[in-house]
Amino acid sequence: MYKLLLCWRYLRTRYIALASIISVMLGVATMIVVNSVMSGFATEMQNRIHGILSDLVLEVRSLDGMADAEWHMEQIRRVAGEAIAGMTPTVVVPAMLSFRHADQWITRQVQLIGIDEKTQSQVSDFGKYLQHPENRRAMSFQLREGGYDTRDHQGGPEAKERPQMKRAGWEHRRAMAEIQAFNRLMAQRAAASVPSESLRSDGTDSSDSAGLVDPFAAVQRPQQEPVFDPATQQHTGAVLGIVMASFRRPTGEDSFLILPGDDVKLTFPTAGTPPKIATDDFTVVDFYECKMAEYDSSFVFVPIRKLQELRGMIDPATGMGMFKSIQIKLKPGFDGDAIRDRLAEAFPRNLYEVQTWRDRQGALLAAVQMETAILNVLLFLIIAVSGFGILAIFFMIVVEKTRDIGVLKSLGASGAGIMGIFLSYGLSLGLVGSGVGLVLGLVFVDHINDIAVVLGKITGKPVFDPSIYYFYRIPTIKDPWTITWIVFGAIAIAVLASVLPALRAALLHPVEALRYE
Repeated sequence: MYKLLLCWRYLRTRYIALASIISVMLGVATMIVVNSVMSGFATEMQNRIHGILSDLVLEVRSLDGMADAEWHMEQIRRVAGEAIAGMTPTVVVPAMLSFRHADQWITRQVQLIGIDEKTQSQVSDFGKYLQHPENRRAMSFQLREGGYDTRDHQGGPEAKERPQMKRAGWEHRRAMAEIQAFNRLMAQRAAASVPSESLRSDGTDSSDSAGLVDPFAAVQRPQQEPVFDPATQQHTGAVLGIVMASFRRPTGEDSFLILPGDDVKLTFPTAGTPPKIATDDFTVVDFYECKMAEYDSSFVFVPIRKLQELRGMIDPATGMGMFKSIQIKLKPGFDGDAIRDRLAEAFPRNLYEVQTWRDRQGALLAAVQMETAILNVLLFLIIAVSGFGILAIFFMIVVEKTRDIGVLKSLGASGAGIMGIFLSYGLSLGLVGSGVGLVLGLVFVDHINDIAVVLGKITGKPVFDPSIYYFYRIPTIKDPWTITWIVFGAIAIAVLASVLPALRAALLHPVEALRYE
């Protein structure tokens, strides 16, 4: 009983113990906050990557692709049909994207992906990253009349308005068609040097022949092909990564260079040896925003059949198209690594490669795990420093309380009892410091976004910049297991730091302790 009474007395009356408690508290709180934020970022990143990529990918090594996707999917079902939830073929090819903005051509390197609009959303979260609600329900490469999101539907109430998207769709396309027609008319007038008052509304000269009909007109003018009318027609639809079509201002607002309804040019190599260059016009029908800058700035999706036609990937005899990869969605509960190994055995390794989504992003995921591990080691040193502080404080207490220890031993206290006093004192410091740090850390994590806003107002700079991370709130995940080992680790360090001083106190002889008193 006397051990507990002494521990309680020292804990209440010695201010030096407060320093140890504060150091343990700050160490525990810091580790909880940092681990929660790092876990939130890592989980958010993994969810987005997994949402972009299917569970498994059967990929052809050749850029020219392989014929008969249906036969390959049938073989996949034969090997692992019980685990397959959905499949879709794709064609992936490097390409160049070009579009006009402010009378200037802008060209960017992209990954051109041909997809089946009916099955792509069955193997990934492709649909939920689109900006039109109807496309999120049922993807279509047809331009919508309007109704595109004017606020990031993934951003919540903190998302900034996107006023330019209000006119996206056919409204924007018709307006741009009128501007282009007017510009052509002005160019024709300037080229012909005809006074503007002599031109009719259709751009022809009203002074020509005074209404006379040329009898040779039918012979002189060959029959023209139907003229493409951008006000009522569109090219093949394309879905662009939103970063290619916009930029984010420091205030967090998005400004768009092009909108759904604008036309772009895509240039890419054809299949075969040697490859040639193919170019075609496409109409932007939607934007893709998965919040991963690597993908939002490089992915362009077009119909797979159109891409096969343009690249010469269709057998003229059978009409069968070639594919580059097959995306595979697994049913819940199946091990992706095991299914991957079974498929790898069924297809020649020199022609095909089978990977899970983790395999395809292994370097990135490993880097995040390594960063988290190193950060944990460095932060745990904070608690270790507090442990050395406890060690020094306890040695000072042993020296200061030598006479008291001698008195206790002369009254019959055992060495184990004296040792128990210091170990209990270290345990008390660890429990109090860890408990307060636990509460402080959890409260900080719960209000971290509010704290970030306040700090941003104080410093004048945003603590969490949406223009960098492309989402609007700091993600956090409180893992009970991680919090448990942080708390128990801090308590263990406090107890271990008190072992050496406790041993020294326990080994003191009462006569030696009282000799000079």
